[in-house]
Amino acid sequence: MSGPLHGIRVFDLARILAGPTCTQILGDLGADVIKVEQPGKGDDTRNFAPPFIRDDKGNETGESAYFCSTNRNKRSITLDLANPEGQALARRMIAKSDVLVENFKKGGLAKYGLGWEQLKKDNPRLVYCSITGFGQTGPYSSRPGYDVLIQAMGGFMSVTGEPDGPPQKAGIPIADIMAGMYAAVAVCAALRHREVTGEGQYIDIGMLDTQAAMMSIMALNYLATGEAPRRLGNAHPNIVPYQSFATADGDIVVAAANDGQFQRLCAFAGAPELANDKRFKTNDQRVRNRDVLVPMLQKIIAAKPSQHWLDGLEKAEVSCGPINTIKQLFDDPHVKARGMALKMPHPATGKAPVKLVASPIRMTATGPDYRHAPPLLGQHTEEVLKEVLGMKAGEIAALRKKGVV
Repeated sequence: MSGPLHGIRVFDLARILAGPTCTQILGDLGADVIKVEQPGKGDDTRNFAPPFIRDDKGNETGESAYFCSTNRNKRSITLDLANPEGQALARRMIAKSDVLVENFKKGGLAKYGLGWEQLKKDNPRLVYCSITGFGQTGPYSSRPGYDVLIQAMGGFMSVTGEPDGPPQKAGIPIADIMAGMYAAVAVCAALRHREVTGEGQYIDIGMLDTQAAMMSIMALNYLATGEAPRRLGNAHPNIVPYQSFATADGDIVVAAANDGQFQRLCAFAGAPELANDKRFKTNDQRVRNRDVLVPMLQKIIAAKPSQHWLDGLEKAEVSCGPINTIKQLFDDPHVKARGMALKMPHPATGKAPVKLVASPIRMTATGPDYRHAPPLLGQHTEEVLKEVLGMKAGEIAALRKKGVV
Protein backbone atom coordinates (compact mmCIF):
# COMPACT_ATOMS: atom_id res chain seq x y z
CA MET A 1 0.00 0.00 0.00
CA SER A 2 1.30 3.45 -0.90
CA GLY A 3 0.10 7.01 -1.05
CA PRO A 4 0.96 10.17 0.89
CA LEU A 5 -1.89 9.55 3.37
CA HIS A 6 -0.92 5.94 4.09
CA GLY A 7 -1.40 5.34 7.82
CA ILE A 8 -4.18 7.93 8.16
CA ARG A 9 -7.54 6.52 9.25
CA VAL A 10 -10.70 8.39 8.22
CA PHE A 11 -14.00 7.77 10.02
CA ASP A 12 -16.40 8.59 7.21
CA LEU A 13 -19.91 9.67 8.24
CA ALA A 14 -20.52 11.45 4.93
CA ARG A 15 -23.38 10.67 2.57
CA ILE A 16 -24.65 11.59 -0.91
CA LEU A 17 -21.93 13.42 -2.89
CA ALA A 18 -19.98 16.33 -1.35
CA GLY A 19 -18.68 14.38 1.64
CA PRO A 20 -18.04 11.13 -0.27
CA THR A 21 -16.13 13.13 -2.91
CA CYS A 22 -13.84 14.37 -0.14
CA THR A 23 -13.29 10.94 1.37
CA GLN A 24 -12.73 9.24 -1.99
CA ILE A 25 -9.93 11.72 -2.71
CA LEU A 26 -8.42 10.95 0.71
CA GLY A 27 -8.81 7.22 0.06
CA ASP A 28 -7.18 7.47 -3.37
CA LEU A 29 -4.23 9.15 -1.67
CA GLY A 30 -3.75 6.22 0.67
CA ALA A 31 -5.99 6.91 3.69
CA ASP A 32 -7.88 4.01 5.25
CA VAL A 33 -11.46 5.26 4.86
CA ILE A 34 -14.07 3.51 6.99
CA LYS A 35 -17.46 4.38 5.54
CA VAL A 36 -20.22 4.19 8.15
CA GLU A 37 -23.68 3.38 6.80
CA GLN A 38 -27.11 2.80 8.27
CA PRO A 39 -27.92 -0.92 8.67
CA GLY A 40 -30.30 -2.21 6.03
CA LYS A 41 -30.31 1.07 4.08
CA GLY A 42 -26.89 2.55 3.59
CA ASP A 43 -25.96 5.74 1.79
CA ASP A 44 -28.98 7.22 0.00
CA THR A 45 -27.09 7.12 -3.29
CA ARG A 46 -27.24 3.33 -3.30
CA ASN A 47 -30.81 3.93 -4.48
CA PHE A 48 -30.08 6.78 -6.90
CA ALA A 49 -30.65 4.53 -9.91
CA PRO A 50 -30.89 3.30 -12.57
CA PRO A 51 -28.34 2.86 -14.00
CA PHE A 52 -26.74 0.07 -12.03
CA ILE A 53 -23.36 -1.49 -12.67
CA ARG A 54 -23.62 -4.80 -14.52
CA ASP A 55 -22.18 -8.24 -13.89
CA ASP A 56 -20.26 -10.48 -16.26
CA LYS A 57 -23.53 -11.67 -17.82
CA GLY A 58 -24.77 -8.12 -18.47
CA ASN A 59 -27.35 -8.18 -15.69
CA GLU A 60 -28.01 -5.27 -13.35
CA THR A 61 -26.36 -5.88 -9.98
CA GLY A 62 -28.39 -3.58 -7.72
CA GLU A 63 -25.27 -1.47 -7.07
CA SER A 64 -25.94 2.03 -8.39
CA ALA A 65 -23.52 3.74 -10.75
CA TYR A 66 -24.04 6.94 -8.73
CA PHE A 67 -22.78 5.30 -5.51
CA CYS A 68 -19.81 3.80 -7.36
CA SER A 69 -18.76 7.22 -8.67
CA THR A 70 -17.55 8.47 -5.26
CA ASN A 71 -17.01 5.49 -2.96
CA ARG A 72 -13.87 3.82 -4.22
CA ASN A 73 -11.09 3.03 -1.73
CA LYS A 74 -13.46 2.75 1.22
CA ARG A 75 -14.44 -0.06 3.55
CA SER A 76 -18.14 -0.13 4.44
CA ILE A 77 -19.42 -0.92 7.92
CA THR A 78 -22.99 -0.69 9.13
CA LEU A 79 -23.63 1.05 12.45
CA ASP A 80 -26.85 2.36 13.98
CA LEU A 81 -25.94 5.76 15.40
CA ALA A 82 -29.41 6.14 16.94
CA ASN A 83 -28.61 3.19 19.21
CA PRO A 84 -26.56 3.99 22.35
CA GLU A 85 -24.40 0.93 21.74
CA GLY A 86 -23.79 2.14 18.20
CA GLN A 87 -22.79 5.54 19.51
CA ALA A 88 -20.38 3.96 21.97
CA LEU A 89 -18.80 1.89 19.19
CA ALA A 90 -18.49 5.00 17.04
CA ARG A 91 -16.70 6.89 19.83
CA ARG A 92 -14.29 4.01 20.32
CA MET A 93 -13.47 3.94 16.63
CA ILE A 94 -13.14 7.72 16.38
CA ALA A 95 -10.65 7.59 19.25
CA LYS A 96 -8.49 5.43 16.98
CA SER A 97 -9.01 7.66 13.92
CA ASP A 98 -7.15 10.66 12.57
CA VAL A 99 -9.96 12.31 10.62
CA LEU A 100 -13.75 12.44 10.86
CA VAL A 101 -15.72 13.69 7.85
CA GLU A 102 -19.47 14.29 8.09
CA ASN A 103 -22.21 16.15 6.28
CA PHE A 104 -25.10 16.01 8.71
CA LYS A 105 -27.13 19.16 9.24
CA LYS A 106 -25.69 21.64 11.75
CA GLY A 107 -25.64 19.99 15.16
CA GLY A 108 -26.90 16.71 13.72
CA LEU A 109 -24.20 14.55 15.28
CA ALA A 110 -24.16 16.29 18.65
CA LYS A 111 -27.40 14.54 19.64
CA TYR A 112 -25.49 11.26 19.29
CA GLY A 113 -22.59 12.52 21.37
CA LEU A 114 -20.46 12.76 18.25
CA GLY A 115 -20.08 16.53 17.87
CA TRP A 116 -16.71 18.26 17.72
CA GLU A 117 -16.97 19.73 21.20
CA GLN A 118 -17.85 16.31 22.59
CA LEU A 119 -15.01 14.45 20.89
CA LYS A 120 -12.04 16.83 20.95
CA LYS A 121 -11.34 16.39 24.68
CA ASP A 122 -10.77 12.65 24.28
CA ASN A 123 -8.99 12.98 20.93
CA PRO A 124 -7.26 16.39 20.69
CA ARG A 125 -5.39 15.24 17.55
CA LEU A 126 -8.64 14.63 15.66
CA VAL A 127 -9.25 16.54 12.42
CA TYR A 128 -13.03 16.97 12.28
CA CYS A 129 -14.47 18.14 8.94
CA SER A 130 -18.11 19.19 8.62
CA ILE A 131 -19.60 19.84 5.18
CA THR A 132 -22.99 21.56 5.11
CA GLY A 133 -24.97 23.66 2.68
CA PHE A 134 -24.38 26.96 4.45
CA GLY A 135 -21.68 26.41 7.07
CA GLN A 136 -21.88 26.46 10.85
CA THR A 137 -22.54 30.20 11.26
CA GLY A 138 -24.75 32.82 9.65
CA PRO A 139 -28.51 33.17 9.23
CA TYR A 140 -28.83 30.19 6.85
CA SER A 141 -26.70 27.77 8.87
CA SER A 142 -29.62 25.56 9.91
CA ARG A 143 -30.96 25.14 6.38
CA PRO A 144 -30.33 21.95 4.40
CA GLY A 145 -28.30 22.49 1.24
CA TYR A 146 -28.59 20.69 -2.09
CA ASP A 147 -26.48 21.05 -5.19
CA VAL A 148 -29.02 22.75 -7.45
CA LEU A 149 -30.02 25.12 -4.63
CA ILE A 150 -26.39 26.11 -4.08
CA GLN A 151 -25.81 26.60 -7.82
CA ALA A 152 -28.83 28.90 -7.84
CA MET A 153 -28.05 30.88 -4.69
CA GLY A 154 -24.32 30.95 -5.43
CA GLY A 155 -24.66 32.90 -8.67
CA PHE A 156 -23.58 30.03 -10.90
CA MET A 157 -26.90 29.68 -12.70
CA SER A 158 -27.11 33.44 -13.33
CA VAL A 159 -24.04 33.28 -15.59
CA THR A 160 -24.75 29.88 -17.17
CA GLY A 161 -26.93 29.48 -20.23
CA GLU A 162 -27.68 31.37 -23.43
CA PRO A 163 -28.06 35.18 -23.20
CA ASP A 164 -31.72 35.05 -24.21
CA GLY A 165 -32.48 31.83 -22.33
CA PRO A 166 -33.26 30.97 -18.70
CA PRO A 167 -30.64 30.51 -15.98
CA GLN A 168 -29.07 27.08 -16.29
CA LYS A 169 -27.42 24.68 -13.87
CA ALA A 170 -24.33 22.69 -14.79
CA GLY A 171 -24.76 19.26 -16.32
CA ILE A 172 -22.97 17.75 -13.32
CA PRO A 173 -23.45 18.48 -9.57
CA ILE A 174 -20.57 20.90 -9.56
CA ALA A 175 -21.41 22.52 -6.20
CA ASP A 176 -21.26 19.18 -4.40
CA ILE A 177 -18.10 18.06 -6.16
CA MET A 178 -16.19 21.27 -5.52
CA ALA A 179 -17.25 21.39 -1.86
CA GLY A 180 -15.78 17.89 -1.53
CA MET A 181 -12.56 18.96 -3.23
CA TYR A 182 -12.15 22.02 -0.99
CA ALA A 183 -12.82 19.79 2.02
CA ALA A 184 -10.12 17.32 0.97
CA VAL A 185 -7.60 20.15 0.59
CA ALA A 186 -8.54 21.47 4.02
CA VAL A 187 -8.17 18.02 5.62
CA CYS A 188 -4.69 17.61 4.13
CA ALA A 189 -3.72 21.09 5.40
CA ALA A 190 -5.07 20.27 8.87
CA LEU A 191 -3.09 17.04 8.94
CA ARG A 192 0.06 18.99 8.10
CA HIS A 193 -0.77 21.45 10.91
CA ARG A 194 -1.19 18.52 13.28
CA GLU A 195 2.15 17.09 12.18
CA VAL A 196 3.80 20.38 13.18
CA THR A 197 1.83 21.22 16.34
CA GLY A 198 0.33 17.94 17.50
CA GLU A 199 -3.13 19.53 17.49
CA GLY A 200 -6.21 18.61 15.52
CA GLN A 201 -8.83 21.14 14.52
CA TYR A 202 -12.37 21.68 13.26
CA ILE A 203 -13.03 22.36 9.57
CA ASP A 204 -16.24 24.14 8.56
CA ILE A 205 -16.99 23.78 4.84
CA GLY A 206 -20.13 25.55 3.60
CA MET A 207 -21.23 24.76 0.05
CA LEU A 208 -22.44 28.32 -0.54
CA ASP A 209 -18.97 29.54 0.48
CA THR A 210 -17.25 27.17 -1.92
CA GLN A 211 -19.66 28.14 -4.70
CA ALA A 212 -18.88 31.83 -4.08
CA ALA A 213 -15.17 31.05 -4.28
CA MET A 214 -15.75 29.10 -7.50
CA MET A 215 -17.25 32.15 -9.15
CA SER A 216 -13.65 33.27 -9.59
CA ILE A 217 -13.31 35.66 -12.53
CA MET A 218 -17.05 36.31 -12.66
CA ALA A 219 -16.97 37.37 -9.02
CA LEU A 220 -14.00 39.65 -9.64
CA ASN A 221 -15.63 41.11 -12.73
CA TYR A 222 -18.53 42.13 -10.50
CA LEU A 223 -16.38 43.34 -7.60
CA ALA A 224 -14.26 45.44 -9.97
CA THR A 225 -17.20 47.13 -11.70
CA GLY A 226 -20.29 46.77 -9.53
CA GLU A 227 -22.06 45.30 -12.56
CA ALA A 228 -23.46 41.76 -12.36
CA PRO A 229 -22.09 39.64 -15.24
CA ARG A 230 -24.61 38.45 -17.78
CA ARG A 231 -25.04 35.05 -19.37
CA LEU A 232 -22.88 34.59 -22.46
CA GLY A 233 -23.71 31.01 -23.47
CA ASN A 234 -20.42 29.30 -24.33
CA ALA A 235 -18.50 32.55 -24.66
CA HIS A 236 -15.88 33.90 -22.26
CA PRO A 237 -16.47 37.16 -20.39
CA ASN A 238 -12.90 38.41 -20.80
CA ILE A 239 -11.50 36.76 -23.97
CA VAL A 240 -12.81 36.92 -27.56
CA PRO A 241 -13.06 34.67 -29.54
CA TYR A 242 -13.22 31.94 -26.91
CA GLN A 243 -16.41 29.92 -27.44
CA SER A 244 -18.23 27.32 -29.48
CA PHE A 245 -18.96 27.82 -33.17
CA ALA A 246 -21.26 25.91 -35.53
CA THR A 247 -19.46 24.42 -38.52
CA ALA A 248 -20.93 23.01 -41.72
CA ASP A 249 -21.44 19.62 -40.03
CA GLY A 250 -21.29 20.11 -36.27
CA ASP A 251 -19.83 22.26 -33.53
CA ILE A 252 -16.33 23.02 -32.29
CA VAL A 253 -14.69 25.24 -29.70
CA VAL A 254 -12.17 27.90 -30.70
CA ALA A 255 -10.13 29.49 -27.92
CA ALA A 256 -7.92 32.21 -29.39
CA ALA A 257 -6.56 33.25 -26.02
CA ASN A 258 -4.15 35.96 -27.20
CA ASP A 259 -3.57 38.36 -30.08
CA GLY A 260 -1.14 36.03 -31.85
CA GLN A 261 -3.64 33.20 -31.93
CA PHE A 262 -6.33 35.56 -33.21
CA GLN A 263 -4.05 36.69 -36.07
CA ARG A 264 -3.33 33.07 -37.02
CA LEU A 265 -7.03 32.22 -36.83
CA CYS A 266 -7.86 35.02 -39.22
CA ALA A 267 -5.06 34.02 -41.59
CA PHE A 268 -6.20 30.40 -41.76
CA ALA A 269 -9.83 31.51 -42.14
CA GLY A 270 -8.88 33.60 -45.16
CA ALA A 271 -9.86 36.81 -43.40
CA PRO A 272 -6.58 38.56 -42.47
CA GLU A 273 -8.39 41.91 -42.64
CA LEU A 274 -10.17 41.09 -39.38
CA ALA A 275 -6.86 40.88 -37.54
CA ASN A 276 -5.90 44.31 -38.86
CA ASP A 277 -9.25 45.94 -38.14
CA LYS A 278 -8.70 48.50 -35.36
CA ARG A 279 -11.85 47.23 -33.65
CA PHE A 280 -10.31 43.77 -33.22
CA LYS A 281 -6.52 44.25 -33.05
CA THR A 282 -6.27 43.59 -29.29
CA ASN A 283 -8.25 41.42 -26.93
CA ASP A 284 -9.47 44.52 -25.10
CA GLN A 285 -10.96 45.80 -28.36
CA ARG A 286 -12.37 42.40 -29.29
CA VAL A 287 -14.16 42.07 -25.94
CA ARG A 288 -15.67 45.54 -26.37
CA ASN A 289 -16.74 44.70 -29.93
CA ARG A 290 -17.70 41.05 -29.51
CA ASP A 291 -21.22 41.68 -30.85
CA VAL A 292 -19.68 42.80 -34.17
CA LEU A 293 -16.82 40.29 -34.44
CA VAL A 294 -18.48 37.04 -33.37
CA PRO A 295 -21.21 37.06 -36.06
CA MET A 296 -18.49 37.60 -38.70
CA LEU A 297 -16.54 34.61 -37.42
CA GLN A 298 -19.67 32.51 -37.14
CA LYS A 299 -20.44 33.04 -40.82
CA ILE A 300 -16.90 32.13 -41.88
CA ILE A 301 -16.62 29.03 -39.67
CA ALA A 302 -20.07 27.73 -40.67
CA ALA A 303 -18.93 27.47 -44.29
CA LYS A 304 -16.49 24.55 -43.69
CA PRO A 305 -16.78 21.20 -41.86
CA SER A 306 -15.44 20.66 -38.36
CA GLN A 307 -12.41 18.61 -39.38
CA HIS A 308 -11.23 21.39 -41.68
CA TRP A 309 -11.04 23.74 -38.73
CA LEU A 310 -9.71 21.23 -36.22
CA ASP A 311 -6.85 20.11 -38.47
CA GLY A 312 -6.00 23.54 -39.81
CA LEU A 313 -6.18 25.46 -36.55
CA GLU A 314 -4.11 22.86 -34.73
CA LYS A 315 -1.38 23.25 -37.34
CA ALA A 316 -1.67 27.02 -36.97
CA GLU A 317 -1.26 26.64 -33.20
CA VAL A 318 -4.68 28.05 -32.41
CA SER A 319 -6.41 26.32 -29.51
CA CYS A 320 -9.45 24.41 -30.74
CA GLY A 321 -11.21 21.14 -30.13
CA PRO A 322 -14.31 19.05 -30.70
CA ILE A 323 -17.31 19.10 -28.37
CA ASN A 324 -17.25 15.48 -27.27
CA THR A 325 -19.97 13.29 -25.87
CA ILE A 326 -19.00 11.28 -22.77
CA LYS A 327 -18.49 8.28 -25.07
CA GLN A 328 -16.17 10.29 -27.29
CA LEU A 329 -14.30 11.50 -24.21
CA PHE A 330 -13.46 7.97 -23.10
CA ASP A 331 -12.73 6.88 -26.68
CA ASP A 332 -10.24 9.72 -27.08
CA PRO A 333 -6.68 8.40 -27.50
CA HIS A 334 -5.23 11.00 -25.15
CA VAL A 335 -7.72 10.16 -22.38
CA LYS A 336 -6.90 6.48 -22.91
CA ALA A 337 -3.17 7.20 -22.76
CA ARG A 338 -3.65 9.05 -19.47
CA GLY A 339 -5.49 6.06 -18.00
CA MET A 340 -8.63 7.91 -16.96
CA ALA A 341 -10.81 4.80 -17.38
CA LEU A 342 -10.21 2.45 -14.47
CA LYS A 343 -11.28 -1.16 -14.02
CA MET A 344 -11.41 -2.92 -10.66
CA PRO A 345 -12.70 -6.31 -9.50
CA HIS A 346 -16.00 -6.02 -7.67
CA PRO A 347 -17.81 -8.63 -5.56
CA ALA A 348 -21.12 -8.02 -7.37
CA THR A 349 -19.87 -8.20 -10.95
CA GLY A 350 -18.36 -11.68 -11.14
CA LYS A 351 -15.60 -11.98 -13.71
CA ALA A 352 -16.37 -8.54 -15.16
CA PRO A 353 -14.63 -5.58 -13.51
CA VAL A 354 -16.47 -2.47 -12.43
CA LYS A 355 -15.62 0.50 -14.63
CA LEU A 356 -14.70 3.70 -12.79
CA VAL A 357 -13.14 7.09 -13.47
CA ALA A 358 -9.54 7.19 -12.25
CA SER A 359 -8.08 9.90 -10.07
CA PRO A 360 -6.60 12.75 -12.14
CA ILE A 361 -3.75 13.20 -9.64
CA ARG A 362 -0.31 12.28 -10.99
CA MET A 363 2.71 12.17 -8.66
CA THR A 364 6.17 10.74 -9.24
CA ALA A 365 6.52 9.00 -5.87
CA THR A 366 3.27 8.77 -3.91
CA GLY A 367 0.34 9.04 -6.27
CA PRO A 368 -3.09 7.41 -5.95
CA ASP A 369 -3.52 3.68 -5.57
CA TYR A 370 -6.64 1.60 -5.95
CA ARG A 371 -7.20 -0.93 -3.18
CA HIS A 372 -10.96 -1.24 -2.74
CA ALA A 373 -13.77 -1.16 -5.27
CA PRO A 374 -16.92 0.70 -4.15
CA PRO A 375 -18.07 -1.58 -1.31
CA LEU A 376 -21.22 -3.56 -0.80
CA LEU A 377 -23.31 -2.34 2.12
CA GLY A 378 -21.58 -3.47 5.32
CA GLN A 379 -19.08 -5.55 3.38
CA HIS A 380 -16.25 -4.88 5.83
CA THR A 381 -18.12 -4.62 9.15
CA GLU A 382 -16.63 -7.72 10.75
CA GLU A 383 -13.18 -7.09 9.29
CA VAL A 384 -13.02 -3.51 10.57
CA LEU A 385 -14.42 -4.21 14.04
CA LYS A 386 -11.90 -7.01 14.53
CA GLU A 387 -9.01 -4.95 13.17
CA VAL A 388 -9.70 -1.59 14.82
CA LEU A 389 -11.34 -2.63 18.10
CA GLY A 390 -10.10 -6.19 18.50
CA MET A 391 -13.64 -7.55 18.75
CA LYS A 392 -14.39 -11.27 18.56
CA ALA A 393 -16.77 -12.93 16.12
CA GLY A 394 -19.23 -13.71 18.92
CA GLU A 395 -19.37 -10.07 20.03
CA ILE A 396 -20.05 -8.93 16.49
CA ALA A 397 -22.74 -11.57 16.02
CA ALA A 398 -24.45 -10.32 19.17
CA LEU A 399 -24.39 -6.76 17.87
CA ARG A 400 -25.89 -7.92 14.56
CA LYS A 401 -28.69 -9.72 16.40
CA LYS A 402 -29.57 -6.47 18.22
CA GLY A 403 -29.42 -4.43 15.00
CA VAL A 404 -26.50 -2.30 16.22
CA VAL A 405 -24.43 -3.26 13.15
